[in-house]
Amino acid sequence: MDEARAREVLAASGVLPGATGDARLLALGENAVFAAGDLVVRVGRDAELLDRARRELDIALWLADAGVPAVRAAAPEALLVEGHAVTVWHRLPEAVRPAEPRDLAGLLRVVHALPAPPFTLPPRDLLGGVERWLRLAGDAIDPADAAYLRERRDGFASAAAALTPHLPPGPVHGDALPRNVHVGPDGPVLVDLETFSADLREHDLVVMALSHDRYGLPDEAYTSFTETYGWDVRAWEGCSVLRGARETASCAWVAQHAPSNPKALAEFRRRVASLRDGDETVRWYPF
Repeated sequence: MDEARAREVLAASGVLPGATGDARLLALGENAVFAAGDLVVRVGRDAELLDRARRELDIALWLADAGVPAVRAAAPEALLVEGHAVTVWHRLPEAVRPAEPRDLAGLLRVVHALPAPPFTLPPRDLLGGVERWLRLAGDAIDPADAAYLRERRDGFASAAAALTPHLPPGPVHGDALPRNVHVGPDGPVLVDLETFSADLREHDLVVMALSHDRYGLPDEAYTSFTETYGWDVRAWEGCSVLRGARETASCAWVAQHAPSNPKALAEFRRRVASLRDGDETVRWYPF
């Protein structure tokens, strides 16, 4: 789905009161995200995202009822418009500063204290996209590297299923990074609710541990995260398993861009080589 198609769907949806041509494109990925006035509209890539869009609205309402600072839905139902899922959200005020790890940690403490919602959340399927991403990579990557990642996926999926958690399982954000926090005039707000799951709370904490160990998050920033949350997941014996699973998924995610982007191919090769060598000190770069 390109921007032109997304704008056609936006116009057909009729969810904006004014001319849709004035809507500003904020992001284009699995969803095209448009802003207009006080509203944000998300146009899903295809009809397969409709169930997920409906669940996002359920999650937003549940978080609102629980008083969790999070993005709020402006319409109660997801629409299916010309084969695309469409949802409408209240636009957040302009950010007053970039979100920091400690902002994320404070929100995770709130989320992790919640009981289960009155609807079913899926488990955190961290490795579920690996096959699709490797298939999209095709011949651009070494078949031996693809086979290696599939083997890692299977091994870590089994190992993760056998873990004994330190924290009580329950609702998790699922993609707990500062980029999914918006700091407005009233404080930090959680955004991007599509990966909310019911699983080990440690899933949300391993993300920042990996940011520190692989992506260069400074020591003081990681310490602010653990001190605000109240625990460092690296003290848990299962940390290496969830970290390994996420590293595997991150490698495969980059692979899908390799056919059209030489920088993605180079980063993919860097990541796979570091995994093969067992070198946890090799720096990875966001892509």
